[in-house]
Amino acid sequence: MRILVVEDEQPLADAIARGLRREGMAVDTAYDGESGHEKAAITRYDVVVLDRDLPGMSGDALCREILQSGAITRVIMLTASGAVEDRVAGLSLGADDYLAKPFAFAELVARIRALGRRSTPAAPPVLVAEDLELDPSSRNVTRSGRQIELTRKEFGVLEVLLSAGGSVVSSEELLERVWDENADPFTTTVRVTVMTLRKKLGDPGVIETVVGSGYRVPSAAGEKSAGPDTPADPGPLRR
Repeated sequence: MRILVVEDEQPLADAIARGLRREGMAVDTAYDGESGHEKAAITRYDVVVLDRDLPGMSGDALCREILQSGAITRVIMLTASGAVEDRVAGLSLGADDYLAKPFAFAELVARIRALGRRSTPAAPPVLVAEDLELDPSSRNVTRSGRQIELTRKEFGVLEVLLSAGGSVVSSEELLERVWDENADPFTTTVRVTVMTLRKKLGDPGVIETVVGSGYRVPSAAGEKSAGPDTPADPGPLRR
């Protein structure tokens, strides 16, 4: 999932971002409402974690802007007040969820994952491509019953490809969905990650290269998976 954290207390924003990245999410941060608005306008986020009490452009105003943009982004508001009237006011603005500070980080993660499922088309609890299975909730990957240990980025790439149901996913989209705003758009990191992922998944090959377009897992749509003769990686598609 791609997450935006908008929080003017920078240490808190950075701590939330670090924790969510450890959970395998791609996270961007903004420390004021204006910056948050700019980022939300150019990037499709699954969930925005939004402090209500921001200086300048308030969290309320930013929430309204996100809602009026027509984006399917979900918003969870953070606030120092847990009063019922404040929760009602935040939800009335269009926020999807509301969490009072201080909060348990595990609860924030659970709420973000729940909202993320609502911001994207419904996916099966376990993603399957022939003998390959990926369980997003337990972050477990097996092939023919054999456990496969993946890095967070490898897991994220595989999850995006399997969720695409056999459709082609470009390098740019993988970079956007699995990494964050700090990723260099001209980097070879997507190609390298796919290469290491292929090695760990073993033969016969699962990930197919569509030259000039990106990658796909055909068997996720019930087609035959790519074999060992899969074409070479296309490298970054952006020049």
